[in-house]
Amino acid sequence: MEALPKTIEFFGLSFSVPILLSCLVTLLAVTIFSIVSARNVSMKPGKMQNVFESLMDFTKGIVNSAVDEETGKSYYLYVFSLFSFILIANIVGLVIYFHYGEHSYFASPTASPVVCLALSLMTTLIAHYSGVQKMGFKGYIKNSYLSPMSLMLPIKLIEEFTNTITLAFRLYGNIYAGEVLLGLIVMFSSSFGILTYIFAIPLGIVWQGFSVVIGAIQAYVFCTLTMVYIAHKVEHE
Repeated sequence: MEALPKTIEFFGLSFSVPILLSCLVTLLAVTIFSIVSARNVSMKPGKMQNVFESLMDFTKGIVNSAVDEETGKSYYLYVFSLFSFILIANIVGLVIYFHYGEHSYFASPTASPVVCLALSLMTTLIAHYSGVQKMGFKGYIKNSYLSPMSLMLPIKLIEEFTNTITLAFRLYGNIYAGEVLLGLIVMFSSSFGILTYIFAIPLGIVWQGFSVVIGAIQAYVFCTLTMVYIAHKVEHE
């Protein structure tokens, strides 16, 4: 039987313990990695600094592929932080698994639709804010909803809703499906004794490796679409 996530009540609201713990672990991992990598920057970088700089260059490339370099300066740190968080969040549930009794106490944060929707909504709000900041409210309305013609307004409004939803659930669906399949492999390993256990070990290893690749791809896709949506608001049609 699948373990149910442990929940706690706070002021009448329910919070998932696995999501709270995994988000905390992910944030700590990203923070510690960034501090350690950038603590002693030198002209002869070590392995950690090389990884850090490569990641910065990679996310900078995502930004510059959507907007010009001058505009992109405002989003370098955001996209770096977003990519790092999602990448770790996508794979942390593959490394750590803990349940006690009938409840689970740890899972990938992005295996929760709430976390994915929060990340997507954050991107949407930043895109709208950036558009208003750069073009003014009237210019933002004209560029985002009335271009190339005012008849596009209904479609543009629907697009705002669907972009936010699809951005979130594309990430959620891939990560949640990966964890479900990994759970099925674990169940399979104990279904018929030693025979299925022997077959389940290499199968689990292969699937975990595949899930890491999928997690990295989904982090890249999320950040790329984030910059596409932002570019739609800050660039003229």
